[in-house]
Amino acid sequence: MNNKERQELAMWAVEFAKKKGASEVAASISNSRSVEIEVREQKIETIKESTSNGLNLNIYRDHKYSGHSTNNLNKKDLEKFISEAVEATKFLTADEFRELPDPSLYPTDLSKDLKLEDKSYANVTPEQRVNISKEIEQVARSKSDKIISATGGFSDDYSESVLVHSNGLVADRASTSFWAGGSVTIKDGDARPEGWHWGGDRYFTKMPSAQELGAKSAENALRKVGQTKIASGKYDMLIENRTSGRLLSLFFGAMRARSIQQKSSYLDGMVGEQIASPLLTIIDDPFIEGGFASRLYDGQGIAAHKRTMIEKGVLKEYYIDNYYGKKLGMKPNGGSNSNILFDYGSRDFDGIVKDVQNGIFVTSFNGGNSNSTTGDFSFGVSGFLVEGGKIVKAVNEMNISGNSKEFWKQLAEVGNDPYKYSSILSPTLLFEDIDFSGL
Repeated sequence: MNNKERQELAMWAVEFAKKKGASEVAASISNSRSVEIEVREQKIETIKESTSNGLNLNIYRDHKYSGHSTNNLNKKDLEKFISEAVEATKFLTADEFRELPDPSLYPTDLSKDLKLEDKSYANVTPEQRVNISKEIEQVARSKSDKIISATGGFSDDYSESVLVHSNGLVADRASTSFWAGGSVTIKDGDARPEGWHWGGDRYFTKMPSAQELGAKSAENALRKVGQTKIASGKYDMLIENRTSGRLLSLFFGAMRARSIQQKSSYLDGMVGEQIASPLLTIIDDPFIEGGFASRLYDGQGIAAHKRTMIEKGVLKEYYIDNYYGKKLGMKPNGGSNSNILFDYGSRDFDGIVKDVQNGIFVTSFNGGNSNSTTGDFSFGVSGFLVEGGKIVKAVNEMNISGNSKEFWKQLAEVGNDPYKYSSILSPTLLFEDIDFSGL
């Protein structure tokens, strides 16, 4: 079944549901395929392939709402499935805010090509997937006799979907992605530090090389040799670019309309207020060609827009979905983030670290928690001690804690080196006077 046929089936499902008594209907039909391979000691340890097809149906009946899904796309069987779904919905409690988005929120131009689909996806062979995985492992293992275990892996996926709303939206999209990388474990006395590195692209031919991925995987493990705790205290904190995106979770949960409506956000009522250092600007851009979170519309069918969420430390917008937006009396603009950009600085990590006299370079967050209601957080971290502008030694089993209301105001520099293998293109970040707990 191709997307044209899916669209026709989704339109039929919507009309059939309305004939059975639904006030409004949203139907989406999707197809996906994924492959995963893992190699250890040049032997295939894991090979998985899965495909799925399915219909998701959202029924609105006099402001009563229910969601249903099935993998059976036979029309005769769907008639029974849809009839029962519509009938069951009438027994639910009405909620005045349960309705499809206003059609004015839907995209008006779906012709823009965001370069999300590699048309040659089907030409990638099992041999290519396995050979890439083997080369990654081989390169990684060759980097040191301290390495006691190494794996190489490859994964890819292809997906197509259509979305049809009874009040006017008819849309479809397709996407591909390819990922490869490795993980390495080394022997360091009684310790067994691990490191990994993965990279990917929407297009197979644009993936990073197996040489790069294998070498970086080994490097990320080997640099952890000699990890130890150090004394508690205040340190400047450098965050590695591939890690700094984790910190944005302190914002995203609190910026959602659901959190605002339920009074579980420390950012409630803060639009227009200074919530971070003037160095912090966060831009949500769904239109990056080949971006990992690029889109013309979100899962609700609401048109995507490029937006500045935080500008020079000032909160500009919330993420407002259809349901909670109606509850709050706010215009929906989409309830989730897409690609995230920063207002980048002028130096990369190597340039920034030279000026750090007493700091910790954080390369991973190891567990922890955050409270979107209060802004309090606590994370385990590991990385490296920095003294006099140089990395001195590896550190682990450290903790940072604080409150987002103050933490983000301690941001002292934003790098110019965004991490490209993520939808959050985060750079190196430098914070001043952060409390670390260790010895």
